Amino acid sequence: MLKKELGLLILLVVVSAITTALNPRFLSGVNLLDMANLIGLFGIFSIGEGLVIITGGIDLSVGSMFSLLGVVFIDLLVNRGVPWPFALIVIIVGGLFLGGVQGFLVTRMKLQPFVVTLCGLLIYRGAARYYTTDATMGFGYSDDFDWLAWLASGRSWGVPHAFILLVIVAVVMWVVLHRSVLGRYLYAVGRNEEAARFSGVKSRAVIASAYIISGGLAGISTILLVFYTNSVSPSSFGNFYELYAIAAAVLGGCSLRGGEGSILGIVLGTVLLQVLQNLVNILGIPSSLNFAVMGTVILLGVLADQQFAARRKAGGKRAPALVAMEKQSRPA
Repeated sequence: MLKKELGLLILLVVVSAITTALNPRFLSGVNLLDMANLIGLFGIFSIGEGLVIITGGIDLSVGSMFSLLGVVFIDLLVNRGVPWPFALIVIIVGGLFLGGVQGFLVTRMKLQPFVVTLCGLLIYRGAARYYTTDATMGFGYSDDFDWLAWLASGRSWGVPHAFILLVIVAVVMWVVLHRSVLGRYLYAVGRNEEAARFSGVKSRAVIASAYIISGGLAGISTILLVFYTNSVSPSSFGNFYELYAIAAAVLGGCSLRGGEGSILGIVLGTVLLQVLQNLVNILGIPSSLNFAVMGTVILLGVLADQQFAARRKAGGKRAPALVAMEKQSRPA
């Protein structure tokens, strides 16, 4: 795993050096802070997506979840007059609930994660559009939420709060994934769910927990994204963000077959994607090609993972033959 992370870090340095050579403004303070803010915004829910992928699943509903939770959040604050601490709790709990429903359908109803989350993508987006009669919702010119807006999208010591929150979430999830029993179980069910279940692991609860955590992180990200855009258009808010999360996770070393990945890798994958998008902007390439960049990244990541898997499999097959040859070459 460390080899993948080191390789990704080297690639990040090389791409950053190329981008700087093409345009020295890449290293300007303004650009770096803007990138740090975007890395924080996208990195949090990418970690949640990565956990689901480690279990061998996939979550295609993240972007639509942002749309539904986003319009509910603004409605609670602006139209319902709900105190902001309660509104924050409602959105985070809402994310946990939606993730729990998806986890239930995957584990208890034995439905494919692709099908479940694809249906979630359609249902959440449709519900958001119905909730607002397809109208954009925003905070308008009200100053009532300035302090909350600063908390979600402001800066402390010059560092964007979204980036600070990403660091906190990454540290917590690193402990969960790499230093806890749950983390070992997540890897186990991703590599072989049946074997893990026979070993006494409650595989269904473990897989469901990944979807629940992903939903909770999506709820947190919703709050940050709403204040970043200051409004929510239910038909477009969060569109294709799930692809960004998948690309960051795959680029960070998460295998779509499950059982592999790390928090540091996902964060580095998020950073590299932002650097690539910055490079696209610097080269004057139309922003509409950002999705082409993400698609290419996912494809290259899958191809690389396939090659690594083939080499590991070949190495595993050669090992017994080498042992047998060594035994035969030993003197009697």
